[in-house]
Amino acid sequence: MIDVHCHLEHEKFRNNKQLIQSLKNELKAVITSSPHPKDFKYSLQLRKAFERFVFLCVGLHPEYIQEFSEETFDFFEDFVKGNKDEIVSIGEIGLDYFWVKDEELREKQKWFFEKLIELAKSIDKPVTVHIRDAYEDALEILEKVDYQKVHLHMFGGDKFLDKVLSNEWKVSVGPILLRSKKHKKIVKNLPLERIMLETDSPWMKIDGKESLPNDVKIVAEKICEIKKLSLEEVEKETDNNAISFFKLELSY
Repeated sequence: MIDVHCHLEHEKFRNNKQLIQSLKNELKAVITSSPHPKDFKYSLQLRKAFERFVFLCVGLHPEYIQEFSEETFDFFEDFVKGNKDEIVSIGEIGLDYFWVKDEELREKQKWFFEKLIELAKSIDKPVTVHIRDAYEDALEILEKVDYQKVHLHMFGGDKFLDKVLSNEWKVSVGPILLRSKKHKKIVKNLPLERIMLETDSPWMKIDGKESLPNDVKIVAEKICEIKKLSLEEVEKETDNNAISFFKLELSY
């Protein structure tokens, strides 16, 4: 199985190479999402230390928008273009109206979101998109920019599923599926060829405990239950989706 979205740069995991080594016994690959420039250097080192197992996604998370400036974007653009062969996706990027209430900062989020999608297009990389309480605005920007290499991380916009289906976007499903009715509805109505697995670990909890990347198996088992498929079918299809979408070159 493949976890397409976790945070190995997090202090809970930092410098725990033994953990990452143990994950290789259970998973084909993990994509670590580095959401802030302060973590890019470490995340890049991690990707190189575990080549063909740890893959790298870098972004400017909308929650941190108050810290970002045009100079931040310029730095990010230079970093991405200078390391594009080491990066499989640009993200997390997007809109977050749950944590960000100020209208001026929300407009700033929109500016960054559009610019970052355009950057991803210019180097032919997918975008990994974070949306919280901002589905209408975020999907409007995605359709305006007209980009199809879109990965909707932990997508919960069940009322906007028709937008996903009318485009070629992929959705990753995480541990929230175990308890969320709207995420179950999305999985039920979304073709398996659009679905990938994630944990968002360590942020996403399972039964009150921080998740690990190998908890994608629990997510896969829930998909099996909802869609009445075998674990083998779900694993094979979601792995293939991740490999082809992110162009992953695995060790086996």
